[in-house]
Amino acid sequence: MFVKYNNLREWLKLVDDINELKTLENANIEEDAGAIGEMLARSNDAPAVIMDNIPGYPKGNRILINNQGTRRRVALTFGFDTDISDSELVEALATKRLNNKIIPAVTVKDGPVMENVLKGDEVDLNLFPSPIWHKEDSKGYIGTGCYLVTRDPDENWVNLGTYRVETQGKNQVGFYVAPGHHGWIHREKYFKKNEPCPVAIVLGGDPLLMVAGCTEVPWGVSEYDWAGGVRGAAYELIIDPITGLPIPAEAEIVLVGFADPEKRQLEGPFGEWTGYYASKSRVEPFIKIEAVYYRNNPIIIGSPPNKPDEADKWRQYTKSAILLNDLKNASVPGVKATWCYAVGGCRLLIAVAIEQRYAGHAMQTALLASQLPAGAYLGRIVVVTDDDIDISNMEELMWAILTRYDPAKDTNILTNCWSGPLDPLIPPEKKAKGEYFNSRLIIDATKPWHWRHEFPKSIIPDKEYRKKTLEKWGFLLNK
Repeated sequence: MFVKYNNLREWLKLVDDINELKTLENANIEEDAGAIGEMLARSNDAPAVIMDNIPGYPKGNRILINNQGTRRRVALTFGFDTDISDSELVEALATKRLNNKIIPAVTVKDGPVMENVLKGDEVDLNLFPSPIWHKEDSKGYIGTGCYLVTRDPDENWVNLGTYRVETQGKNQVGFYVAPGHHGWIHREKYFKKNEPCPVAIVLGGDPLLMVAGCTEVPWGVSEYDWAGGVRGAAYELIIDPITGLPIPAEAEIVLVGFADPEKRQLEGPFGEWTGYYASKSRVEPFIKIEAVYYRNNPIIIGSPPNKPDEADKWRQYTKSAILLNDLKNASVPGVKATWCYAVGGCRLLIAVAIEQRYAGHAMQTALLASQLPAGAYLGRIVVVTDDDIDISNMEELMWAILTRYDPAKDTNILTNCWSGPLDPLIPPEKKAKGEYFNSRLIIDATKPWHWRHEFPKSIIPDKEYRKKTLEKWGFLLNK
């Protein structure tokens, strides 16, 4: 197995070993949780924080905030050395983790998640903290760092997807899924048959499975099997007797139930990853919870969208690695690096560095990057540069744009691209009609192909030069 943990608690022990875990007691969920989450997200070095002894809830019912907010913790999640650099982590993910064969999950009869079982009238979600993450959120959202398990009723494969979950009572939760996502497609298939959609909600567990739930895994491939390949070992799953869905044996909390095709309730507003209340309130399906399974002293993962967003601190690595593999698998030559900027939710701003091979190479790369799975949903700007640019550095990217990009010649704009209700630029009247389209700005910031060899020579030292300088003189940067 590539990683050194089997569940969230073992992962937290490793985080504690590198001195990046703190415990906080007596903070409330009405004001403190959201304020703390926003504060931690604004620091690149903030620790993971466990809220314990939360007023109004049984001691031991905890919330984990900012779980993968540093590169060191992301590296730990994937089983790499914690001193790995940004570019090295993307390359390592692309070549050593996210490009492996899947390892199918296995079924077991029991596991830690079944230590406590509530069914029927016993179900009471008020036992578990549902924080108010932003001041104008409608209610507490028990599910942010979670994933929902659904099954395709026609093709029989299982999907994990990270969608927001609003607590709407002791046995009911609202869930919002953007159109086009795999979980949305599954749900619509059930509803078109006029059948209830079975759903399992995993509120806390293995960090790698949460990563899988936020990743563009191909249609028809279960994230359980994909994540098994990433970690190098099969996941153990229990078949829930109520919904028939597989749930992780090592999970912290799992809610199971059904969404009725005929029933709706107002959901939202909720502050989303674009930095706005763009989807406002809307009537959405909800899930009637039939059972709750949970470990003793359970831990809910809280990963609320903020600006900056804690989740984007790890998604920038995984999405960049997936885009790198997507471009290479599409037979695009000369792709040296990719970067999905956290500042745009790892979607709105994408950069690709290439070694130019032929006329039109840069534009071909940009167009594909804008429409391949990792970049297709709610993108905005794609920039392609030469490979002497460190595209993960915003200053270098902007320097390339300002000195190599001619707006009159090096611009392309795509229209009618895939967007969604969270896009703040779609007018209200278009949203009301379900017309979720946007445009993409394509920027070619490479040296002009036909006279690239005559282009003025850059004063920027190459990567090897900078690496040697850092190794020799890096101690001067230490405080």
